[in-house]
Amino acid sequence: MNIKPLADRVVLKLVEAEETTKSGIILAGSAKEKPEVAEVIAVGPGGTIDGKEVTMYVKVGDKVLTSKYSGTEVKLDGQEYTIVRQNDILAIVE
Repeated sequence: MNIKPLADRVVLKLVEAEETTKSGIILAGSAKEKPEVAEVIAVGPGGTIDGKEVTMYVKVGDKVLTSKYSGTEVKLDGQEYTIVRQNDILAIVE
């Protein structure tokens, strides 16, 4: 089953959080931060939203930074995805 976002929405798959620090300390599950880097899985068509023309700047495969705890989390076929509006995306990681 595929997710096809509408309007200015973007489907993201979160990148796994680091399990060890740079110095080699292994983090417990509760000590890990929620990841903010995600991969774009699907992009809506954009268009006119609330009377304003919205151009989609992200594309499938981009790595992006998102606001913590933004969007709606959904589970589909055993995978977890987050659906956000494009304006919840802070930056594209290159």
